Amino acid sequence: MSIELVRLQQLDALRGFVAVGRLQSITQAAEQLCLTQSAVSRQIAALEQRLGTALFARGHRSIRFTAAGARLFQQLDPAFEQIQSALGELLEPAQRRPVTITASIGMAALWLLPRLARFQQAHPDIDVRVAASDKVLDLRADGIDLALRYCADSAVPPGSVRLFSETLLPVAAGSLAQGRGLSELLDGAVLLEFDAPQRPWLHWAHALQQRGLDARRSRSMLRFNQYDQVVQACVQGQGLALGRLALVAPLLADGRLQALEPLEQGLPLDDAYWLIAATGARPAPQRPEVQTLAAWLREEAAATAALQLPRRKA
Repeated sequence: MSIELVRLQQLDALRGFVAVGRLQSITQAAEQLCLTQSAVSRQIAALEQRLGTALFARGHRSIRFTAAGARLFQQLDPAFEQIQSALGELLEPAQRRPVTITASIGMAALWLLPRLARFQQAHPDIDVRVAASDKVLDLRADGIDLALRYCADSAVPPGSVRLFSETLLPVAAGSLAQGRGLSELLDGAVLLEFDAPQRPWLHWAHALQQRGLDARRSRSMLRFNQYDQVVQACVQGQGLALGRLALVAPLLADGRLQALEPLEQGLPLDDAYWLIAATGARPAPQRPEVQTLAAWLREEAAATAALQLPRRKA
């Protein structure tokens, strides 16, 4: 049963409800809608009062659908998605819509951005927006077309494309290494650490244990919360770093960094880099410019995967 158009007086509240439902957060929904958290809360409360039923069960710093809320969201989310698509198609001719891609800060700085100039030269008619963030963003809710993500096979959604794997190898600036290996440099060295507690396999303790070496031989450890900072400090000769080969390959190729052990001894990891595309409740063909960028990313990734990295001189 439907109601008359004149009785649709809760459209703003319905929009707020859909935003909260997509993000499962009133705070994030408020940010997306450019409203205050209290304004969105009032919209939801007014809608619940109008419908005579609770739509969300609120907990300590959490929110989840009630049975009624879940049913309403299943109906409204596709409808609002269709409205967004229809308006976007009408507005697109007046203002060229960029292709938005997200990646971690380290991946964006070390792999994506150095290559984007080539894409812009080949496709000057396509605008690209880079959303660098270490948060796992909701592609559809945040208006993002493509994502470059580093994760295990089991964590990627269907349809994702594996770009290249991850291999770790200790590296140092050429001026610091001077042809020596890790064991020779470890005594009294400063270890540059990527401070990522959720990924202990990227830490020196794990890497040295795998090689039968003792981290206590080093002098000290300097930690960074972004991997590109680790690499920058290493290039400047501030210490030894664990090189993620796909990301530091150009620095090895031009001599700014030197591998401290033969490349075939690098430790392969289970996690890999993936290309993920946004999908909606009713999947539609990607825009041609999104397809073009995705194809280019796959080509660049294939070149990275096949790259013959320089070997350290004996």
